[in-house]
Formats: sequence, structure tokens, C-alpha cells
Amino acid sequence: MNPRSTLSPQAQATVPTHVAIIMDGNGRWAKRRHLPRVEGHRNGVESVRAVVRAAGEAGVKYLTLYAFSVENWSRPKDEVDTLMKYLARFLKGEIGELTRNNVRLEAIGQIYRLPEFVQHQLARTRAALAKNNGLTLILALSYGGRTEIVEAMRSIAQKVREGRLEPAEINEQSVSQHLYTAHYPDPDLLIRTSGEMRISNFLLWQISYAELVVTPTLWPDFRKPQFYEALEEYTRRHRRFGLV
Repeated sequence: MNPRSTLSPQAQATVPTHVAIIMDGNGRWAKRRHLPRVEGHRNGVESVRAVVRAAGEAGVKYLTLYAFSVENWSRPKDEVDTLMKYLARFLKGEIGELTRNNVRLEAIGQIYRLPEFVQHQLARTRAALAKNNGLTLILALSYGGRTEIVEAMRSIAQKVREGRLEPAEINEQSVSQHLYTAHYPDPDLLIRTSGEMRISNFLLWQISYAELVVTPTLWPDFRKPQFYEALEEYTRRHRRFGLV
């Protein structure tokens, strides 16, 4: 994709309501520069800041970032510990920036698995930004698409067992209402950086009809121009939702 810093009139008229991003390539970015992997994560935070700002400027209403997956817990402890420290630092340090840009913060995933200091900072940051009504930034933390669906099924099964829900009443809408994302619209656009052609257990139910844009750009190099080019690509798509 050819990076650009402004949106065409066509793209401005068709900005997706909800954009989700699989932020991939931090490790490879660092390796190519003969740096520790954590340097890739540190520079990736700069991309988060740039893309959040760009999404708000473009008029995107919801931006979901795949920040930490359930599979990521299996990474080396030192790397996980560093990621958690970076996360807490980001949550605390970005309050001013997010407030200036009228960004509201939410989170999805098994939040209870995060270290307590991260949970506490997440709660404080969400509270500090609760009155903002611009872009809603959703961080997927300790998140897994299959885990989300399993937990939804358990919740539905419990309601059936208690007689609060009839099996015949279970449909797509009721399933969606039991997902982490029950209060948000499904993504219109899913972006994956680093060129990998897979979904990686991300929003498996919600992206049924999302447009997919895969860019070879590694996440630490993905900034406003690359984000805008993805929006331009979205504009060129014809969304038929199974129709003619």
C-alpha cells in the first residue's frame, strides 16, 4: 500500500464505524534492527498513539486493538512482565492525550488474569475517560475468540438451566448479547499488520462480514499514513453481506 496522510473525499464519506486491528510484527521489527524484542513493543506503543489519534480524526467511532491474547501468557515470563509494565505505563501516561482527543476507553477479555497493578490502572484510566464521547478505544487484553465464545455458551447454558431462557430463543442476537462485545457494533474493517494471513483467534464471531486488509508493514512502522491507506482500501470494497 502507498502511505498517505489525508483521506480522499470518497473515504471521508465511507469511514467505517468500527475498525479492529491485529497489531503484529513488534518482535520482527526489533530483530531486523538487532534489538531486544521489548524494543519492538516500546516502539509499538508509539504506533498505538498515532493510530488512535488518526482514527479519531477520521471519524471512526470504535477502534479495537488486539493488545494481548490468551496465548501470549505462554511467552517468556520476562517478556510478559515487561509487556504488563508497558501496558500500565501506557494506561497512566496516555490519560492526558486521550482526554484531549475525547477518547473513551473500554477493555474486553479475561481482565481478571491481568496483574493487579494493571487492573487497578485500567480501572482508574477508564474512570478518568468515562465522560468522553468521541472515539471509543477498546483494548483486547488476555483475549481469545474461542474463549469468548465458550464463556458465552456457558452463560447461555446456565440461563437455560435456570429456566430463564428457552433453547428455541437462542439465536444470533442472543449469542451476540453474551459476548464481551455485547455493547459494541461488529467491526466493519479488520486490519492485520506484518503480512501474516491469519485471524489469530481474534473476534471470531464479530468479523463474519468485516472487510480484511493485510499490510506487510510491521506494527511499529504503522502510523497515520498506513492507517489512512487501509481506510482507502475499505472504500474500494463492495460490501454485499451475502447478497448480489
